Amino acid sequence: MKKILFVCVHNSGRSQMAEAFFNAYARGKAQAFSAGTQPASHTDRTVLQAMKEIGIDISSQRPKILTLKMMEDADRVITMGCGVEGVCPATFVPTEDWQLEDPEGKSIERVRAIRDEIETKVKKLIEEIQDILPELESHIAETK
Repeated sequence: MKKILFVCVHNSGRSQMAEAFFNAYARGKAQAFSAGTQPASHTDRTVLQAMKEIGIDISSQRPKILTLKMMEDADRVITMGCGVEGVCPATFVPTEDWQLEDPEGKSIERVRAIRDEIETKVKKLIEEIQDILPELESHIAETK
């Protein structure tokens, strides 16, 4: 099973959304985790609201500290916009960066736009993963 690790500094917004979308769309055929180097005390409330609006409840998720084991266990590591913040928490393994705006302190309208961008990127990522069953790809196609 493929394991994807989404990383951002606080693990309170972007990476939490990416993890939730990935796990919802992968339906157990692959798994995502998220973490941060300086985890916040809670998931951003506006992010919780934006996700709940589309039927994904992440209120039980808590920011987690990034560990070396998480990095080693992941098949792919995706950072959420480290370059923008000037702090890349995952530079000691190959990563790709999605260059996403941080939703912290943004209006609900802006958070919705960030959420939708993350969802699009997650769908594309799932389509790129080769060993996921064809039924997963058809599920992704249905949600487009």
